[in-house]
Amino acid sequence: MYQYKSDLEDKLQTYNKINRANRRHFGKQMNKETKLRIRNITAKATLKFGNEAWVLKKREEQHLEAAQMKFLRHLLGITKLDQEKDQCIGEKMGAQNIVKEIKQYQEKWLQRVQRMDTNGIPKQALQYQPKGQRNVGQPKKR
Repeated sequence: MYQYKSDLEDKLQTYNKINRANRRHFGKQMNKETKLRIRNITAKATLKFGNEAWVLKKREEQHLEAAQMKFLRHLLGITKLDQEKDQCIGEKMGAQNIVKEIKQYQEKWLQRVQRMDTNGIPKQALQYQPKGQRNVGQPKKR
């Protein structure tokens, strides 16, 4: 049976591939700051592209944070056996939480759409009110 893969899963796969390629090709030849800049330019941009309409569930937020921590752990040379907390690792590198960045980007995008004129397609999509009634019963959990 065909399994639907969400846009987020595709983005996470691409993010991890880019990070693996950076590790494989640049290993210990580059300093940490350069690796972090390459990640911010390529991998993070790939992950954040097209996220304006995402509705992140808790599980998806955890996947995003895990992918970010995996990269930062490798960058610092810290293994899970070292039992360093994710928060400490993020503070050492000065990295902002990827979920917070995505939410900030979504808020900026929403403000941009609200400033658009009413003829713009994004503004029309945002203001769209479907006709009809909702299904009876409790809504599905996110």
